Amino acid sequence: MNPEPQHPIIDVLIVEDEVKIAEIHRRFVEKLDAFRVVGIATDGDQAKEQLDILRPQLVMLDVYVPGTSGLELLTYIRQTYRNTDVIMITAAKEVETVREAVRGGAFDYIMKPVLLERLKETLHRYLDFHQQLIRLDESGTINQSDVDRLWAGPGKKESLSNTSDLPKGIDKLTLVKIVQAISAAATGKTAEQIAKEIGVSRSTGRRYLEYLVSSGEVYADLSYGIVGRPERVYRKKSPD
Repeated sequence: MNPEPQHPIIDVLIVEDEVKIAEIHRRFVEKLDAFRVVGIATDGDQAKEQLDILRPQLVMLDVYVPGTSGLELLTYIRQTYRNTDVIMITAAKEVETVREAVRGGAFDYIMKPVLLERLKETLHRYLDFHQQLIRLDESGTINQSDVDRLWAGPGKKESLSNTSDLPKGIDKLTLVKIVQAISAAATGKTAEQIAKEIGVSRSTGRRYLEYLVSSGEVYADLSYGIVGRPERVYRKKSPD
């Protein structure tokens, strides 16, 4: 009996100047079977040295890197290591920083504090993208549908809120109302705020919002108020 094919192992380099945060990210990544962290760099010189030695497939890169900047390092990676991809993970929320990361070829941009589910979703998309490229390399041929899947964006999912194939417990009309409400919220809203706005329970609102997060249409951040526990704030993803 032939063994089942295994996923390729993705080697990951973490570039993060705060050692404790780098360790948290390492533990996050290594919870997933297909990924392993091969190095941690805390400044620009270490990052370049480890890139040269380790040649990772993926770099988790902070914008704030001692000795350089994450955006400069992103450009360096894209120019020097064409087989290495980059996920920006940072507290930087400036529009221009995000724009430059996208223009520079970053696979994704995740804001701190990093949510495990958000990071898992990105890494799963990256693994799918990586496997697509391997299959195309092995086949030696490519057709328009292959090009469309890759060119639309690495691992990008179909817009699930626009399809009739919805999972059990997700009603299309309620979903449309929630999408409209979150799209109109410039600064994001909590599940409780969305639920009150459209007239459903908080648990129902949260269920629909988490569904939209899993579909890739909405992302969630933690908001730390003056008092009390942090809350998840949901925002509609901007179109590419």
